[in-house]
Amino acid sequence: MAAAMPADAALTGQDFAAEARLLYRVAACGSDDPLPEGLDAKVVAKHCRWMQPHMEAYRRVFLARAGPFFAKAVPAGLPQKVVYPFGGGDLLSALTTYPGAQEITTLSLELAGDPRRIHKMNSRRLEDSLDFIRRTIVGLLAQNDSTSVSLQATQRGDLPGQLTFFLVGLAVHGCEPVSLRYFRIEQDGSLHYFSKEEIAGLENKLARRRHGQWTPPDFSEAFANSELTYRVRGSDQVRIHRHIAANLRDDYLRRNPAVLKYLEKQGQVIAMTKAGSYCLWNPAFSRLRKYLLANMEFMVSDSTGIPPQWASRAGFVQETYGSFHGSYLDASEDYNDQFRELWAKQPHRRLAFRYGYVDSEKACHLLLTRRAPNPARKATP
Repeated sequence: MAAAMPADAALTGQDFAAEARLLYRVAACGSDDPLPEGLDAKVVAKHCRWMQPHMEAYRRVFLARAGPFFAKAVPAGLPQKVVYPFGGGDLLSALTTYPGAQEITTLSLELAGDPRRIHKMNSRRLEDSLDFIRRTIVGLLAQNDSTSVSLQATQRGDLPGQLTFFLVGLAVHGCEPVSLRYFRIEQDGSLHYFSKEEIAGLENKLARRRHGQWTPPDFSEAFANSELTYRVRGSDQVRIHRHIAANLRDDYLRRNPAVLKYLEKQGQVIAMTKAGSYCLWNPAFSRLRKYLLANMEFMVSDSTGIPPQWASRAGFVQETYGSFHGSYLDASEDYNDQFRELWAKQPHRRLAFRYGYVDSEKACHLLLTRRAPNPARKATP
C-alpha cells in the first residue's frame, strides 16, 4: 500500500484520515462504523434513509447505462492520470467515466473545506447540516450535475461540502477513504503538504474566494486543496484524488503559474469536462485549452469540451453521440456552428444517459476527443 502513496505525502503533512472516515460514515452513508459518543444516531439514520436510496438510484439508473458505455468507448492503454477542469465536487462522475484511474485531479472555484467541525456538532447543527447536504447534492445524484448556486453554497457551514461530495462519490462506487491531507502548490508545481503546526498557524487566515462573485469560504486557507487517497473495498491498491481550488482564467493563471506547472508535471493525461459553462470556448481560458491540447491523449465531454477548430488543429479527431442543436447556454455562434456541423457529418450514435448539459433542445449529447494516430510521434521514446 505504501508504494502506491505519493512519497512526499507519506512522510509529511497532517493526516485527517479519522475525520474522512467519520464524514464518510455520517454524511456520505458509506459505512456502518459505530458512531462516536455525542453524535445523534437518529439524525444520522434519518439522513442515510434519504441518501442510500438516492445513491442506489444513481447506480441503477445512471451507472448501469454509463458504465458499460465507457467500458467500450474508452480505449485501452491510455494514461491513468485524469484531469477534470471545472469539476467542482464531482469525483462521482470522474469515477463513472474513468473507474480504473490511478490519479484524478479535479479543479474548480470551490475549496475542499475543513473536516474537523464534525467533532463539535450538537443534534440541531448536525440535522441542519445534513439537510443542507441533501439539498445541495440531489442534482449531482439525480442529474449527474451540480449547479453553480449549489456549489457556491458548499463554501460555508459545519460540514465541508466539497469534501462530502467527494466522499459520496467514493461510497457510490464502492470505494472507501484511506487518508486525507491538505496542500499548497509551490511555484515549481510541486506539492507542499501542511503539517499540524502549519495548519495551526493558518487557523485565523480565512480562505480567499477564487472568484469575486463566489461565496466567501468560512474556513482557513489551509483547507483549500485536498488530497484524498482511497481504495476499492477489499483491495490493497490505494489511488489518489486531488482537488485544487483555482480560477482557471488566463489572467489568474498568468499571476498564479503554479497550477499549470503542477498539471504539466503530470505528463500525459486523460481528461474530461462537463457542464463547464462553455469556458473552453472562451478566449479568456486559452491557457487551459492549450494545456489540454498539448498534454491529453483522450477526453470525454459534453459540448463544453474543446471546439472542433482547436481539436483538429492540434491533431485530434472527435466522435459524437446523441444530438446537438445548439449550446445550452448562450455561447459563441461560430463554435455552435462547428459543433452542429460535426454532429451532422457523423452517423447518429445513440446515447442512453445525460452527460453534463443537455443542448438547446434538451437533447443529451456526448463527445469523445482522441489524439489521431501519428507514426512519427509513436516512434519518439
